[in-house]
Amino acid sequence: MGGNTYPRLHNAMWPGLVGKGPDSEPPIDLDTMLDLTVGAEVDGIKFEGVDIFLSEPHTSIDVSDDDIKALADNVGERGLVIGSAVAPVWPPVGGGSAMGDAEERKRFVTAVDKACRIVSRLSDLGVRPYGVVRIDSAAGVEDWDTDPVGNTKVIAETFREACDVAEGYGERLAAEGEICWGGMHSWKNMVDLLEQVDRPKTIGFQADMAHTLLYVMGYNAEEHRILPEDHDWSDHDALHAALKTVTDALRPWTIDFHVAQNDGTVKGMGSHDKTGRHCMVTDVNGRLDIVKDAGLWLRDGDGNLTKAFQHICWDGCMFPNEDMMNQQTWNDILGAMIKVRDAHGWS
Repeated sequence: MGGNTYPRLHNAMWPGLVGKGPDSEPPIDLDTMLDLTVGAEVDGIKFEGVDIFLSEPHTSIDVSDDDIKALADNVGERGLVIGSAVAPVWPPVGGGSAMGDAEERKRFVTAVDKACRIVSRLSDLGVRPYGVVRIDSAAGVEDWDTDPVGNTKVIAETFREACDVAEGYGERLAAEGEICWGGMHSWKNMVDLLEQVDRPKTIGFQADMAHTLLYVMGYNAEEHRILPEDHDWSDHDALHAALKTVTDALRPWTIDFHVAQNDGTVKGMGSHDKTGRHCMVTDVNGRLDIVKDAGLWLRDGDGNLTKAFQHICWDGCMFPNEDMMNQQTWNDILGAMIKVRDAHGWS
């Protein structure tokens, strides 16, 4: 294996929660997710950290200082660190739409405030050396579509308020582009929103390979499609060129990155809207060349490493529980992450 030590290799904890629940499969508790992460090993290399979701039943957004300390100890004693954290900005978990009324927008900003407090404390406790707070618009595409210009303007105002809060804690926010979030559902809309917020030192883009693949396919924004509808998936050069158009536009904003695989279809589970289908690393229908396509985010247009983030994370959202409880799943994922770092990492 190569000798690169950066970016650090993280596993996401939220696949134990996202798309799970009474209308789907049972959630997987945080300790189990941590155990599966610690259990993964490939040629002596292990995961170095986790990214977390600040929502029950993992970690309450209203967690006490004592429980934040317990979380830090729980992760630290396993030899892991914490990187990025997801703020629960959506209405079902206590947040509110970023383009909603004053009360909804207040709930959105409050969720960001509480999340920044928690991660800032984790940093003080020495268990969080890097990372961002992840947000999105918490608004549907159809609702956004009733007034695209006006709604994007309101989302930008809400994001600026969230930036004010984050700066007070010395934190940065990353907006994750997904086809299910209004105003962020295409690569062009995502760039437009970030430019309107105009706080590049405080807010950036979180790229997830499963979601940005759908950007080139024009899901939910046909007018921004890059890959032709009749694209021959055996032609990876054409796909790579399409992905490069998206990465060239969004890479300057990218401050957090998820390695993932997608078969070019969408999936929704539980209360989660349809979005990029995260596939197993070994899925024969996976459309991405994970190592090659990850390089589009980790290197600039001239092929130089950007070093824009200290860690990368695997996102396996909406994997079936049966797959998630299989230790081999995480070994396969770790193996793919190591190959990405060997190809595009540094020491």
